Amino acid sequence: MGVAGCGKSSVGAAIADRYQGRLIEGDAFHPAANIAKMSAGVPLTDEDRHGWLCRLSEEVAAALAAGERPVLTCSALRKSYRDLLRQGEPGLGFVFLDLARDLAGERVAKRPGHFMPASLVESQYRTLEPPHQEPLTLAVDASLPLEAIAEQAVQWWRKANGTNPA
Repeated sequence: MGVAGCGKSSVGAAIADRYQGRLIEGDAFHPAANIAKMSAGVPLTDEDRHGWLCRLSEEVAAALAAGERPVLTCSALRKSYRDLLRQGEPGLGFVFLDLARDLAGERVAKRPGHFMPASLVESQYRTLEPPHQEPLTLAVDASLPLEAIAEQAVQWWRKANGTNPA
């Protein structure tokens, strides 16, 4: 979880690969109205995000029911958004990809073909409620190398679940 440009998709894919998980790319579940709004440089509201978050919660629950290990990429910027996701799976963990504003802006500006313009990065930081002191949450410096972030996340998750970190 984190703001646009923090590396959610790349880190999520790396975690899913290391953890033999199923990647659920949150952006793929945005309704067309949300994508159109963001493409036009208009930030999403809590109401815009509600249905999307419910859909993501359903995807996680379905993956778990199928015996899969879901790895969800989702901004989950507010505590209320994370709480909504936790309603579907109380044991849901979050890796917070913490990134400086200027670096997030640079990364988003360089992304080819994504609907989120760099102009919306600032609105993401205004919305962000860092998940410090929330259960099952790991904060990671998102400027670290991808492999280091993925390894740290997988080791943390295995330890949090009492499984062998090997």
